[in-house]
Amino acid sequence: MRFKILSVIAVAGLVAACAAPGGGAGGAGGSYAPGSQEDLAVNVGDRVLFDFDKYELKQESRYTLQQQAAWLAANEGVNITIEGHADERGTREYNLALGERRAQAAADYLMVLGVSKGRISTVSYGKERPEDPASNETAWAKNRRAVSVVK
Repeated sequence: MRFKILSVIAVAGLVAACAAPGGGAGGAGGSYAPGSQEDLAVNVGDRVLFDFDKYELKQESRYTLQQQAAWLAANEGVNITIEGHADERGTREYNLALGERRAQAAADYLMVLGVSKGRISTVSYGKERPEDPASNETAWAKNRRAVSVVK
């Protein structure tokens, strides 16, 4: 319960910062249309990363999702799809399931922060759409992600 209360307070603070002139979403880049994918990616962050074979949100991921929740509150007409991804290790079926769990973990946290379930959809691409096609730990770390995409 304490976590939910603190989350709501954090989101309220972020929303207030976004509403202030020059602050939060749309304030840093200025050249991106408010509510666009570019606005989200540049001014807030559109992705969270995961550890190998995990779908639990790390602290920095929670922070990014808190910023996304505030951005979504400031852009009420925007809906998102959260894409879940995995690195190339493991079977196609396993990675599709892992990608789905990652996307759902991000979606669930956004809903805890007050984003309506109707504004969020999820999809898993497993290992089919790597951010970095190399076969090394640096690339794999980039590929273990959930990305919020403006619909």
